[in-house]
Amino acid sequence: MLVSVIIGLLNEEKYLPRLIKDLENQTYPKKKIEIIFIDGMSSDNSWNILEKFKASSNEFNNILLLKNPKKILSAGMNIGIKNASGDCFLKVDCHSHISKNFIEENVKTILSGEQVCGGPRPSIIENEDSFSKTLLLVEENIFGSGIANYRKQSDDNKIKYVSSVFQGMYKREVFEKVGLLDELVGRVEDNEIHYRIRKNAYKIAYNNSILSYQYTRPNLKGMLKQKYSNGDWIGKVSHVYPKCFSIFHFVPLLFVLAIIASLLLSYFSSIFLVILFSIYFLFIILVSSLAIIKNEFSMTNLLLPFLIFAVHLSYGLGTLLGLIKGFSWKKYYLKNKKIDYI
Repeated sequence: MLVSVIIGLLNEEKYLPRLIKDLENQTYPKKKIEIIFIDGMSSDNSWNILEKFKASSNEFNNILLLKNPKKILSAGMNIGIKNASGDCFLKVDCHSHISKNFIEENVKTILSGEQVCGGPRPSIIENEDSFSKTLLLVEENIFGSGIANYRKQSDDNKIKYVSSVFQGMYKREVFEKVGLLDELVGRVEDNEIHYRIRKNAYKIAYNNSILSYQYTRPNLKGMLKQKYSNGDWIGKVSHVYPKCFSIFHFVPLLFVLAIIASLLLSYFSSIFLVILFSIYFLFIILVSSLAIIKNEFSMTNLLLPFLIFAVHLSYGLGTLLGLIKGFSWKKYYLKNKKIDYI
């Protein structure tokens, strides 16, 4: 089975060499792997790295280097799918580290009769300093960011079916029937395409043997910016695809709304605000304590409750403002909506 590995990127000179090494180390036969890089008009050394890789490697079935003038990941993925020769398409994030048998395990799952599959994707860090490790605890904590079922690996090796996967493999027929990614939905393109996949009666298989990792944002500013943007797109896209998301996506929004309501009620009495923050911080202190106990302690771990609070606030504010902007964005979306097919 020929597999087309599709990788979108923009200014990724830092991550590309690692990912290329991962691809070279795959246990699946190289002559059955087509690699398609879609560059979103990078201004760093990314394109030169890709050209050198293509010129120096003759192991793979094919290596395609394509440009993505729109820059966004969904547009890049669509360019990759349209140019792919494979029987299956495998989406790989440039910020990820894939295990040696990653492609092989995906193929095994597809050959067992599945049309879409994926596996666990725990988070990892680039640097070993104590603050980076604390940010990893925030990312992996179920009360912080780690809600999705693909974030953690379990001991259960049975196939189960989920609503979404991070780096999915898709049989060609899936996109022929469902259509390509919606390029208007921003950062939640995976949620939207997986919703359409499920709506068309396909199941998304989760196999614990398909293992990859994603690097967390290296600093708090980057993490908060990411969470705000995620919330913003969830808020906007929920106006047109409300079934893309679960109730867990809106928990930070409920927290922000509770703060706003308490602030308004504090005009009459501050007791509501005091009760809200007392219950909230008692809970995240408990959750943070459990996370700290399970990991190596450092002084920066004491910041964990406040970092989780910052993540919730950023995500919730993004969702709230996205919901507000969504009324006008929906008109733009309905006017410009277009789903292409291969």
